[in-house]
Amino acid sequence: MTQSPVQPISLLIDYTPAIRQSAGIGRIIRGQVRALLAANPGYDIRLFVAGQVSQAERDDAPLPLHTIPFLNERNLVRIWHRLNVPFPRADWFTGGRADLLHATDFVLPPASARRRVVTVHDLAFLRYPDAAMPSLHRYLNRVVPRSVKRADHLIADSQHTAEDLQELWGIPAEHLSVVQGAVDQQHFQPEPDLTRQQAVREKYAIGDRPFILGLSKLQPRKNFARLIRAFHAARQEADLPHRLVIGGSKGWLFDEIFATVQELGLEADVVFPGFVDDADLPALFSAAEFFAYPSLYEGFGLPILEAQACGAAVLTGDNSCLPEAGGDGALYVDAESVESIAAGIVRLATDGAYRQALAEAGSVNARKFTWERSAQQLIAAYTKAME
Repeated sequence: MTQSPVQPISLLIDYTPAIRQSAGIGRIIRGQVRALLAANPGYDIRLFVAGQVSQAERDDAPLPLHTIPFLNERNLVRIWHRLNVPFPRADWFTGGRADLLHATDFVLPPASARRRVVTVHDLAFLRYPDAAMPSLHRYLNRVVPRSVKRADHLIADSQHTAEDLQELWGIPAEHLSVVQGAVDQQHFQPEPDLTRQQAVREKYAIGDRPFILGLSKLQPRKNFARLIRAFHAARQEADLPHRLVIGGSKGWLFDEIFATVQELGLEADVVFPGFVDDADLPALFSAAEFFAYPSLYEGFGLPILEAQACGAAVLTGDNSCLPEAGGDGALYVDAESVESIAAGIVRLATDGAYRQALAEAGSVNARKFTWERSAQQLIAAYTKAME
């Protein structure tokens, strides 16, 4: 009697954040899906996206994109959660029910599968509720607990986020897997070309003075107001010639950041270039004297690794997952203390030998975080989910 061939596991992945978010979570999902395909685990993988997708986005995706074109992501989730029924079901557009569904951004989408996995990137909306817009805070508090309850398995971006899930929601350790992100080693690497560095300085109106780089969306959790106060204190203590460059688009509750600059009279010394193109990041990290990332809470800390991969020394907080990301290649400070941040700035700005040693250790640390490693962690999580 001839045995029937074993059918591959059908895996349905919500690729929506990979399309909608250029950095952060979007970058992690893009990298993990491409690495998963390269690992060739034998899955039948389908990707779906809520909302419209451009031809350029389709061309850039690693697989054909199945779309739910008549609803955007937020409205799709609203309908599903308010009605509490899986309508409209994503699997209608992707070839039927899957063996395994991976919800990649906190919320289980409306799709049918034998097993369901949800990635929880962080619990910042619980740890720092005032650091998000009220509407976003209400939304996450409503839909994330429901998705976590319905999931068969959870993925956390870091060990710290996994511990948060156990502490705050009582999730058993056996229902959790840690799948860390990684650095695109081909893109994020030192830029030795001084002409290229100068071009980036000119593009973002940084000038020729040495500068400290901060980079993230302007919002309270990123702690830029304290960073600016610490920068002011460090300049007074050590007579630093540096500028502080804070790149990133406006998020929410950002008025305090600009008000702090005005209060301290730092308009000529703090530069806000706005959104920084991905293509410019390696040259910008390389041109900076060091990278300052004293965030109050993170789920993974990808910018730390990207800075390290480009040869930049890093100053960051000693909280949440940041030490997991930075390893031996970062100077850790108390992110809630202006004095601690200022002391770190003075040390990195005035001690070139220490700065160089930290940069070298950071480069070694960043090389540990590969997409191949991330894909193997992801496959292990899928295997546990299917048990």
